[in-house]
Amino acid sequence: MSTTIDVPESSNVAKGKAVLAAPPRPGGWKKGVAIMDFILRLGAIAAALGAAATMGTSDQTLPFFTQFFQFEASYDSFTSFQFFVITMALVGGYLVLSLPFSFVAIIRPHAAGPRLFLIILDTVFLTLATASGASAAAIVYLAHNGNQDSNWLAICNQFGDFCAQTSSAVVSSFVAVVVLVLLVVMSALSLGKR
Repeated sequence: MSTTIDVPESSNVAKGKAVLAAPPRPGGWKKGVAIMDFILRLGAIAAALGAAATMGTSDQTLPFFTQFFQFEASYDSFTSFQFFVITMALVGGYLVLSLPFSFVAIIRPHAAGPRLFLIILDTVFLTLATASGASAAAIVYLAHNGNQDSNWLAICNQFGDFCAQTSSAVVSSFVAVVVLVLLVVMSALSLGKR
């Protein structure tokens, strides 16, 4: 017993020839996420290296009566600021080195290896950037407001330029932290959905 199926002719089917539509590309959104990942990494590089450079160049000297007796505020006077400069430079360097892996994720959006590598290292450097930004923010807060219990005087009344530079460096570091959080979330989403 044989079964036959009658197929009605349509305008797309010529004698013996069928027009095939291109199948939709599965996972096309992953390429968009990978491109956004690359762009965000460029922004995070600018924020991290900008924070390190701004903090590393913060210095202000106030003369006191004579040139021989002066007050100076510099980033290297504070251990937290030194930690901040080193850590943000490392974060910026890592982000520069991560660009080729991010580019591979654009070319091969379904490859899980580069994405997994990036999510692990992004998490490590997110932790470092958060720790250094928080420690620098605590010192900047004390510089602006002081602390009467520990006899820490607010120095920003005298060292206005120094405080402005350190404050902008801390803000820039937290921009890098937010971008790193977005990178981790995007990588997790693209790894989770197949």
